[in-house]
Amino acid sequence: MDINAAPTKGNLTASQYTLRLARQGYELMDKKRTILMKEIKELSGKAEELRNELEKVQRQAYKSLQTAVIGLGREAVDSAGESVDEEWEIHLKSRSVMGVRLPIVEIAYEVEIAPLSLVGASYTLDEAYIKFNKMKMLLVELAEVENTVHRLSISIKKTAKRANALENIMIPKYETRIKEIQSVLEEKGRDDFVRAKVVKG
Repeated sequence: MDINAAPTKGNLTASQYTLRLARQGYELMDKKRTILMKEIKELSGKAEELRNELEKVQRQAYKSLQTAVIGLGREAVDSAGESVDEEWEIHLKSRSVMGVRLPIVEIAYEVEIAPLSLVGASYTLDEAYIKFNKMKMLLVELAEVENTVHRLSISIKKTAKRANALENIMIPKYETRIKEIQSVLEEKGRDDFVRAKVVKG
């Protein structure tokens, strides 16, 4: 509706309807913002835990690899590494939170033990293999969480911008417009009443 439309009863009704919609829209935007903020807070904590776990596993993995190199020699470790021909299947899905599409990353399988080519070669080499695989799992999980946090942050900014526009621009504008139309209609009603009295007299 044109905010500068003529002050008629029809335009008053239209303005009141638009104001109701704006208020409902603001409530929805505010609720969405609250839910997304809660989601991002939980995920930020999870991301921090994953980073700490990743750092810990990384230290363990490189320590085991270093010990294996010292015990077996670099050539033996390189040879064992070349014998590992492993592909990881990663499937991307998504979920929706308040209309925001968030990624879900699934790995087809997780290797928990060293392959037969490495078993018996060296305990530390087997351990390094297992730890590096765990690192990959953690990296994938961390990438999912950080990507989700990034998307939520963008959506929160957009939602806040729309909520602020409704709260600070649209709603006050239509509240003022409704008061103006009501004032004009009341004045017109008084004039009509006076004219009717004069005509009747």
